Amino acid sequence: MSKRESIARYNLIIKKLRKQPSSFSEISDYLAFESDLQEYNFNVSKRTFQRDIEDIRSIYNIDIQYDFSKKVYYIDFDEQPEVNERILEAFDTFNALNISDRLSNYIHFEKRRPQGTGNLYSLLHAIKNKVQISFSYQKFWENTSTQRVVEPYALKEFKSRWYLLARDLKDKKVKSFALDRLTQLVITKKQFVYPIDFDVNEYYRHCFGIIGPNAKEPQEVILTFSRFQGNYIKSLPLHETQQIEFENENELRIKLKIFITHDFIMELLSFGENVKVIKPESLVNSIKEVYNKALNLYKSNQNEKGKSD
Repeated sequence: MSKRESIARYNLIIKKLRKQPSSFSEISDYLAFESDLQEYNFNVSKRTFQRDIEDIRSIYNIDIQYDFSKKVYYIDFDEQPEVNERILEAFDTFNALNISDRLSNYIHFEKRRPQGTGNLYSLLHAIKNKVQISFSYQKFWENTSTQRVVEPYALKEFKSRWYLLARDLKDKKVKSFALDRLTQLVITKKQFVYPIDFDVNEYYRHCFGIIGPNAKEPQEVILTFSRFQGNYIKSLPLHETQQIEFENENELRIKLKIFITHDFIMELLSFGENVKVIKPESLVNSIKEVYNKALNLYKSNQNEKGKSD
């Protein structure tokens, strides 16, 4: 039996159980049906099926369990829904890339630099085992890198970039470090005590992006979007605290409870004329200031052009 055939069978088993829990008989019938449609023989014994379950757990981190009361197999998801979705997304991506012979003919990849995911496994090991790590780190606005020794707390993803949340031993502050700017990673054997009063989910609960809290309390933010942009905001909320205040055929008005950070301001600016800040006044002024600076930049360009003419 080829590895490609086994992977194709794993795919079918997961596909079947994603739709609904099923008995071994139902799964066998499904595999037999697919065998008639494809070039492989997917028929398996119950013993082979049990080995498949172990392989699926090992390769994809998808846990298939058996419900003795209902006599069906089912996918046992993690308690965090977002984790479940990402695991299944990773499986879908892996499967799509695996079956394509010439990827360039079928899939158009985004052209971007590596995101530092090569260190994910090692960082997770350090976080789980509570050991200090050291690495070289270079900020975008600095020409040289600095050596850091930190206590790693968690990993966070934002806009297709991965970040390490850690306590920098130099100044004892919790910071975020982009993995694509992190090199020469060393996992030490020196253990640390994870602070009992620190919860990464609570830390970022009212934050947008990767910048941590910058005030004692989050602020109430009210935004109004054009109807067209509002449809996107409803389908993909800006933040977990988002609530709809008002909507009609012309407008969607939402409320957020959030820390107003640079990340959040940049996100609002990306919507251009399709969003207007209603509250708070400080955020209104910040947005106005950015637009005025941009307008002055274009005015200065026009003046330079007039002089050259």
